[in-house]
Formats: sequence, C-alpha cells, structure tokens
Amino acid sequence: MSLRRSLLPALALLLAGPGAWAAPEKWAKAIDAFTAADQANPPPRDAVVFVGSSSIVRWTSLQKDFPRIKAVNRGFGGSELADSVFYADRIVIPYQPRTVVLYAGENDLQNGRTPEAVLADFKAFVAKVHAALPKTRIVFIAIKPSPSRAKIKEQVVRANDLIAAVCARDPRLAFADVYTPMLTITGEMRPELFVKDMLHLNEAGYALWTPIVARHLK
Repeated sequence: MSLRRSLLPALALLLAGPGAWAAPEKWAKAIDAFTAADQANPPPRDAVVFVGSSSIVRWTSLQKDFPRIKAVNRGFGGSELADSVFYADRIVIPYQPRTVVLYAGENDLQNGRTPEAVLADFKAFVAKVHAALPKTRIVFIAIKPSPSRAKIKEQVVRANDLIAAVCARDPRLAFADVYTPMLTITGEMRPELFVKDMLHLNEAGYALWTPIVARHLK
C-alpha cells in the first residue's frame, strides 16, 4: 500500500470535522433501551438531563443528591463526547430539559484525541442542543483527574481550560470545576475519591461533585 493510500483514512477523519472519530453504532442498543423506557414511562419535561460517559451512568443517586430537581440519567458508559452529539436528538432534545449536565471528554483524550478536538465536539453538542432548545442551559462537568489516567493530565487540564473559556462567554453555559477540589493542596490526585480501578468515583467522589454541580442547577 502506498503512503498516500495509507494516509487517506486519517485525512478523511480530519476533513469530517467534529465527531469524526465517534463510533455511535456501538451504543445503538443502549440508546434503543432509553427509547423503549421513554415509551413505557415518559420522563418529565423541563427536567435536568444528565448525559455522558460512565461517570454519569454510575451516578445512581442523582435524585437523592438533587432532591429539588427532576433528574433524568441518560449516560452510556465508555462513550466519547461526539457520541453524545450524535444521539442528542434522541436522549436530550425530546425531553425539552431546562438544563443539561454533561460529563464527557475523558475517554476521548485517553483514546488519543486532542484537547482541541474535545473542544470542537463540545461546541458541536452546544450548537445541536441550542438549535432546537435555545434557552436550555448546559453545564459541563470538568474532566476529572483520574489516577489511572495520570499520563493524560496535561491534556485534561488543557481541555478543561478551553471549555471553561467558552462557557464563560455564554450565560447559557456553565463550567462545573470539579477538577481543582479533586486535587490536594500540593496538586496531587486523591485516590480516596475512587473505587479500586482508580478511574470511577466512589461515594466520596460523588459527594464532592454534588454541591459543585448543584450551584449551577436552576
């Protein structure tokens, strides 16, 4: 195979723009399950929809942690931000939520995407949601400092900074900084906030997240 031909797939991904690396077909069964659940028991409108990767999936105490809101969990574990863009018209927009809380981007960086690519996908998510629901607020939970992924710490910080800057320019957007309090005063990661795999949060981790996110829920 010539060098030119070997480079064609990568070039196609670059030209395709935000979301080009997504593999949404991987999550079709999970999304179909949400659709079936919605048909059987339609979720309330004007709720707060939590969407994103496994940190959302595993947040099973949402309604207890946020008793003043109607929380709808539409996380699907292992997903990248672009997957939430792709499926927003099925797991976000139909509910007409007043607020969307998004956690994604960590898997993207781990899989080799750049902070700039994560930013582009965040902008794509915002554009898709606001095209249908211009008044809906979107809260981005900062990408967390997971001990098992310490090697991508610089990329995590960069992605968080880029997204925080975008959120600061639009009153409909908010950046929930969970990253900073998940470090010690000397900047070290805090393993006591994680389960054994040092990737997923334990109860103490979610207890730390809850008041930070709550400040952005209206």
